Amino acid sequence: MNAKMFRRIMSTVAVLTAGSMIALSGTAHAADKKKIALVQINQEALFFTQMDEGAQKAAKAAGVDLAIFNSNNDPNAQNNAIETYIQQKVDALLVVAIDVNGIKPAITEAKKAGIPVVTIDAIVNGDNDVQVGVDNLKVGKDIGTYTADYIRKSLGGKASVGVVGALNSYIQNVRLDGFKTGLASAPNAKIVSTVDGQNVQDQAQTAAENLISGNPNMQVVYATGEPALIGLVAAVAAQGATDRVKIFGWDLSAQAIKGIDQGFVMAVVQQDPEGEGKAAVNAALKLIAKQPVEKNISVPVTIVTKANVAKYRSVFK
Repeated sequence: MNAKMFRRIMSTVAVLTAGSMIALSGTAHAADKKKIALVQINQEALFFTQMDEGAQKAAKAAGVDLAIFNSNNDPNAQNNAIETYIQQKVDALLVVAIDVNGIKPAITEAKKAGIPVVTIDAIVNGDNDVQVGVDNLKVGKDIGTYTADYIRKSLGGKASVGVVGALNSYIQNVRLDGFKTGLASAPNAKIVSTVDGQNVQDQAQTAAENLISGNPNMQVVYATGEPALIGLVAAVAAQGATDRVKIFGWDLSAQAIKGIDQGFVMAVVQQDPEGEGKAAVNAALKLIAKQPVEKNISVPVTIVTKANVAKYRSVFK
């Protein structure tokens, strides 16, 4: 190997693949293997790491290489990664978008290069071939309606409601919009404050602590994603507010299950991120093979409560 080639390989970013380590450079792939790249949001949230695991299992089963790029919550990093993968002529791209509008030009460039694109979770109304995930607006409304029912039955129909969101996340803002629609079925339940956890657990906890301490009469708080929910659970416990504040939100974790057991986490939307990862890889394989595939692939969700949490315990030990 000459020095130029060695420097090229060593300068690329190594990422985990299905069962092995590969480099972003196409030189690291066997010539006869298909190459799929997953541009991920972060590697902090369990939701995303479970999605990665599902994608890795599907890729391994199909005998294809899967590169996973960690964007660390940076939309620009996602765009740059897509450009790099286009240059390397991967066979398909999977994208979990941070900025669903800002990502569109990069996806269009991939399509122009003849690379099929599957978007996961966040809905991108662009040149993507397939969308895999859940209807976040509808499910947001469902959990909002569930919350409204609780307020009517347990709080006399009246409540001050707080929100721990991630205002930099398009998809979590959609979940909040849906929640507001569902919550409206309890007209005397009012959202009095929304704080920004920025999709980072520690920041979500700090924001939630400020929310709770600043609103001593607040009875209900809604969290729009996993870092927000974990941070909120920790904040309610730290503030000694488990008796007065009830939590509703998205994405199970060990902390959320403990809160369900203790009676202050009431309901959590549980998606199937591993299923989404598998479905995305399988859709990409069909696109590569020029086979028909549905434009929208829906992965079911469950609202988890004390009544049905038992079957999830083994996943979140």
